[in-house]
Amino acid sequence: MEMENQLVELCLNSACESKDSVEKWRRQKRSLERLPSHLADALLRRLHARRLLYPSLLEVVKYTIEVVDLSGENAVDSEWMAYIGAFRYLRSLNVSNCHRLSSSGIWAVAGMTTLRELNISRCLKVTDAGIRHLLSIPTLEKLCIAETGITARGVTLLSSLKTLMFLDLGGLPVTDQALSSLQVLTKLHHLDLWGSKISSSGSDVLQMFPKLNFLNIAWTNVTKFPNLPHLECLNMSNCIIDSTLKGPGDKVPLKKLIASGATFSNETEDLRFVGTSFLYHLDFSNASLHRFCFLTHMKALEYLDLSSTTIGDNSIKLIASVGENLKNLNLSCTTVSSSGVGILAGKVPKLETLSLSHTMIDDVALSYISTMPSLKSIDLSETDIKGYIHLSAAVGSEFLSLTKLRTLDCLEMLNLEHTHVDDGSLRPLSKFPRLSHLLIRSPSFTDVSLSYLSSLPNLKTFSIRDAVLTNQAFDFLKPAATLQKIDLRGCWLLTEDGLLEFHRRFPQIEVRHELFHFLSDPTSSSRPSTHLTPKKLRLNQRNRSTVTSPYFVDQRLKYSREELLALQFSSLAHSSTSTPETSRKSDS
Repeated sequence: MEMENQLVELCLNSACESKDSVEKWRRQKRSLERLPSHLADALLRRLHARRLLYPSLLEVVKYTIEVVDLSGENAVDSEWMAYIGAFRYLRSLNVSNCHRLSSSGIWAVAGMTTLRELNISRCLKVTDAGIRHLLSIPTLEKLCIAETGITARGVTLLSSLKTLMFLDLGGLPVTDQALSSLQVLTKLHHLDLWGSKISSSGSDVLQMFPKLNFLNIAWTNVTKFPNLPHLECLNMSNCIIDSTLKGPGDKVPLKKLIASGATFSNETEDLRFVGTSFLYHLDFSNASLHRFCFLTHMKALEYLDLSSTTIGDNSIKLIASVGENLKNLNLSCTTVSSSGVGILAGKVPKLETLSLSHTMIDDVALSYISTMPSLKSIDLSETDIKGYIHLSAAVGSEFLSLTKLRTLDCLEMLNLEHTHVDDGSLRPLSKFPRLSHLLIRSPSFTDVSLSYLSSLPNLKTFSIRDAVLTNQAFDFLKPAATLQKIDLRGCWLLTEDGLLEFHRRFPQIEVRHELFHFLSDPTSSSRPSTHLTPKKLRLNQRNRSTVTSPYFVDQRLKYSREELLALQFSSLAHSSTSTPETSRKSDS
């Protein structure tokens, strides 16, 4: 099976090698008509990724393709849709963010008897006329038309699509009257109404959707919510919540509650409607909360986001009391300190993701974090972490605090951007065998950090931004075979020639820098993509042949960024002042 997969991969790569290779196989129309659906889908996605897909090419796979995803493709227009409309077995079409697509293009898929899913979100030229074309698709079960040019009148037309189960109307001017017209869609289980014009009184009609288990009414004027017994996920972000339960009935057995940026009049009273036995996801980020005692009843919580709230060390014990099943905890942008983290020590055995960005923690917190054995991802950016703990006043009595994290055998991602760590304090990270994503950002880092950190055995993404790196670092660089992406933005001492040389040596690694952005080929480790490359892809042969002493010190390190720019501009100004007479004298 593995050899068969490798052979298929080679065939797909060969077929998508270039325009010439595409032209060769597109003539074999009969063979392509027999291509299995999953292979035809892989071929289409690869052609799209390599910018080799054009409208007439769609015709050769019209009998095999079942799923088409062209989201974000600006070239998609009525011509593309005409070919897609001829697909015999198409069941899912995603043309969201295709800004040239208009209502006339939607006409091409009218009457399709196999289409079950359609996404035209953020196609601003699609209007009510486009909805009329969709009414002739009897099999449509999922429809996404968020942020299009459709009006409330166009929304009322959707009442004819009785098979709809998933409907996204986000960002559309849906009124109470328009929502009322949709109550005939009794199969709906997912409804997005964020940013609509519905009111609390108009939301009463939601009780007419007996199977509704997902509802998004964020950014609306709804303050009182009707009792929907089957509702599992509710989004009331940026709403002013007075009372969430309206009418008689038991507590709603919610599994997921999102109220980011919401304003509560009385959070304890307003949340009485929630059946806490099933609630596992709670997002109250940036919400106006004053008390957090409601947490004590939420024993099933796995995801908790209280970032940008008023929570502090005094309330952390409430989180600890429900920490047994917690897997994801976000306390970023709060007043939590190392003492608060200490309260969680030993109380969150299943915690996998911890975010403490923009908090007041310091190196002491690392000892407490080390007692959370299941951690896979830690965000400590914008904190007071230094990487050192001074044991005494004696010289050399410093302890490398990041050593504490070695006990976390599952740790895969660590974010130390904008902390106070430096080259020396990062050395314990070289002993983290499973670390695959590392982010650091500070002018305290030099070539030394790039050299030994990029060789971590399982490293996939390495971001070392705003560092004082020089081209010399690339000469001795031996990155791990797993490294896929390196972000060098803000490393202003690096030159174009140095970056190009790095790209030549390691074409499989995606490189990000202000001078250019090289993307590796998503399907080949040996051939780099030319997408988003600079205008000139040439190396300075003279510089490449120059042997640099390992003791060489880049003299630019003595200057600040502003001083170097001033020297550069003064040099350009000096060269531009040479007159034609001077040039003729020099030629003679």
